[in-house]
Amino acid sequence: MKEYLDLVKLVIAEGVRKPTRTGIDTISYFSANYRVDLSKGFPLLTTKKMEWKSLLHEVLWYLSGDNHIRNLRKHTKIWDAWADEEGNLETAYGYYWRKFPSAVKDQSGNWKVTEVDQIQYVIDEIKRNPYSRRLVVTAWEPGNATGSKLPPCHYTYAFNVQNRKLNCHLTQRSGDIALGIPFNLAAYAILTQIIAQETGLGLGIFSHTIIDAHIYVADPGTEMERYDHLKGLHEQLTREPMDLPQLVIAKKPINELTFDDFELVGYQSYPKIKFEVAV
Repeated sequence: MKEYLDLVKLVIAEGVRKPTRTGIDTISYFSANYRVDLSKGFPLLTTKKMEWKSLLHEVLWYLSGDNHIRNLRKHTKIWDAWADEEGNLETAYGYYWRKFPSAVKDQSGNWKVTEVDQIQYVIDEIKRNPYSRRLVVTAWEPGNATGSKLPPCHYTYAFNVQNRKLNCHLTQRSGDIALGIPFNLAAYAILTQIIAQETGLGLGIFSHTIIDAHIYVADPGTEMERYDHLKGLHEQLTREPMDLPQLVIAKKPINELTFDDFELVGYQSYPKIKFEVAV
């Protein structure tokens, strides 16, 4: 995808070197933004092979609202490093999407916590009022974020309907260009297509703002060299993007969708590029 390669070029050309909590430096660019037209194909990178099955299992796990990794880890161990010894995840995006704790005062002045299903609200609101400007979902709960091992990176997103097409804007506080961003892009494209299909809308634009867009770097010959992502990204920049695949989703309500209801059609890519995760 040209949009992704342009993002890589931007961060490399204009980013500044910064230390991080991981002990590995990054080249960091403030407030990067790109847009992808979802009607032109499903935005799964072709300049490296993507782990499609892991990606889809993760999205479905989010939509389940689960905050334990027992079911997810049968398919991918992507969240193992952030869960506690029992497998509970402090910052489980889907838990906040589907069960956000909202404190409301009752008539006696006492606080009562209720759970808000933000995904269902968005679907219902689009059906009632498709031109609403309140189609917002957040995973950022301040009490959780101040003590979490890893507060939400892609912490809020909003939908917007134009010309009977569903657009999505994602805001991300921190984005690993080599590893995380390709997954985030594809994951929210899946989510947008699910909701568009359920509400009878076409696919519009996915827009993504990354507040700290960064690439991990390390000096050659050091013990941290294996975490350097520049070599792999430069390799991708030499590869000509291939045609995007199509994603076909069974016509079922969102809560009934399973892995087998998704078909990725026509996906071709260059070989996989291995990037080490900085935890």
